[in-house]
Amino acid sequence: MHLPVSKRGGRTTDLIRKQVESELEKGDIGCNVGCDYYPCHFEGQNCSFCYCPFYPCEDPVMGYFVTSRSGKPVWSCEDCLFCHRNEVVDFTFGKVREMGLKAGDPRFLTEVFPEAKRRFWHRGKALMVLGATSDAGKSITVAALCRIFHRMGYLVAPFKSQNMSLNSRVTAKGSEIAMVQVLQARAGGLRNADAHMNPILLKPKGNTVSQVIVEGKPFGDYNVPDYYGKFVPGPGIEAVRRNMDFLKDRYDYVIMEGAGSPAEINIYDADIANMRAAEVADADCVLVVNVEWGGSFAYAVGTVRLMPEKDRSRIKGIIINNVRGDPDRMRSGAEKLEEILGIPVIGIIPHMSVDLPSEDSEAFRGQMSKGTGSLHIAVVKLPRIANFTDIDPLCMEDTTVEFVDTAEGILSADAIVIPGTKNTIDDLVWLKGNGMFDAIRSMRGKVPILGICGGYQMMGRVLHDPDGIEGTVPGDTAGLGFFDNESYWKEYSKRTVRDRCEMIDGGGEVEGYEIHMGMTDVVEKPLFRMTSFGRKDEVEGSVREDEMLYGTYIHGVLDKPAFRKKFISMIKHEGKTVSTGEPEDYDDVVDRNLDLLADGFEKGLDMAALKRIAGVGE
Repeated sequence: MHLPVSKRGGRTTDLIRKQVESELEKGDIGCNVGCDYYPCHFEGQNCSFCYCPFYPCEDPVMGYFVTSRSGKPVWSCEDCLFCHRNEVVDFTFGKVREMGLKAGDPRFLTEVFPEAKRRFWHRGKALMVLGATSDAGKSITVAALCRIFHRMGYLVAPFKSQNMSLNSRVTAKGSEIAMVQVLQARAGGLRNADAHMNPILLKPKGNTVSQVIVEGKPFGDYNVPDYYGKFVPGPGIEAVRRNMDFLKDRYDYVIMEGAGSPAEINIYDADIANMRAAEVADADCVLVVNVEWGGSFAYAVGTVRLMPEKDRSRIKGIIINNVRGDPDRMRSGAEKLEEILGIPVIGIIPHMSVDLPSEDSEAFRGQMSKGTGSLHIAVVKLPRIANFTDIDPLCMEDTTVEFVDTAEGILSADAIVIPGTKNTIDDLVWLKGNGMFDAIRSMRGKVPILGICGGYQMMGRVLHDPDGIEGTVPGDTAGLGFFDNESYWKEYSKRTVRDRCEMIDGGGEVEGYEIHMGMTDVVEKPLFRMTSFGRKDEVEGSVREDEMLYGTYIHGVLDKPAFRKKFISMIKHEGKTVSTGEPEDYDDVVDRNLDLLADGFEKGLDMAALKRIAGVGE
């Protein structure tokens, strides 16, 4: 299924036919976990048909035409999951034995595929998680439900029609979506999240203007009036409808996440992130309230009663979230809430300390540090900080990671990280204005300093922005001067790509992604050598080993153990190197905590009620 080709035939078609012949000879192999690409679609997939025996079906539910390099239309089924379902594989091999089919037999398309589709394909259902407030726990609830439904054996995808976040990731196709939808997809057993799961991403640029990204690509910059007045009624709602249809055609369940509150009466008619999205998806909803902020019962009642009846009727259950102490103390209040609203409380979820990436700047609310380890790592809290989850893997070590915005916080650090930013030059000017710029420069050669993306650009000699694309004032801005590199912004273009590489010194593998405006002319010794297909002659990043200076465009550079171990090994606490043992792959930590999250939700939920709302078994 990885190499779509034209039905007109040709050499590639013959190669696929030979591959299918080989697959038919092997029979049902189940999950090929030994494959380097497993799972290319979802955990638990049946890998017997890596190349689809029905190709090209030209069924618009399963795929679509794309334009080849030669300009001709070819059929793409790269997003189809149909022939990786166990029941479809069993049925197909049964027909092969019964009918004596060989690869390329036209009866695969004329008889087997239509019957398989009638039996096993069905349009998926949508379930939406709403929040009575911002930070109600919508994101983790969706992640928990994705993992729960995945463990029940369903194909499940997350969906957030509109997300506002500076924490984003790059998909396998080079599209940019919110980080939390990637996390939720992982919870659902999907290793390759795609832009359909977050069709609209807003990235604030300041002064009430946001970059609007549609289906993973920059669409334009909008202020608030134009966004709601021009974008939402046209391309916005169409993007929601188009991508929801796409997911429902491919997954059993689409677990949707709302944004903020669904009862914002000042923008209710223009809101496409909550009830309008539920209407498009024909989704029943559950409302989540966070007891941490107090007033949770009032939030629940006020939210429901501010909504029009047609939308209110979609809410089928309420989840009381983040309960510290004995959950039973909430029972009487839950019963009263049910009496007032006529909506059942289907879950009382205990507070859980799970180690998962934070979605947005709410993570900084009342907490400027993580961990209690001996190594003090200062992360520069830039005004427009982006992708700060890059830092999370450091918290697994013997560290105290502190987000600092003063020179004093820099001068007391054992190591410094300058993270990504939505606006490199303006944040660099901010550094100079509050004394942190000089403080960071004074630590050169004394402690390890790592710059990621925008932070890496700041570490260069000069930043050129003649057209004012990145900075408030066009022109040249002097960088920290740690590297002799020069970065520049010449036109409105954005690089979004996944990277796989290894450390130049042979220290191990690194995987991550790039999302950045601007490019850098690098004259320093590179930090990494690419191992991605077709890019093995490329190098990336900069390093001055003797001064402990490291810079890279790669987000996620600390997720794998190799570079994290290297960086921490350079840190000296009270003049001594501190050993932190063998680092763990951060992906394994995330998966383990997603299971813990789902376990906690399963214990706190009325699972029978949840299944009724979701229509499980219908």
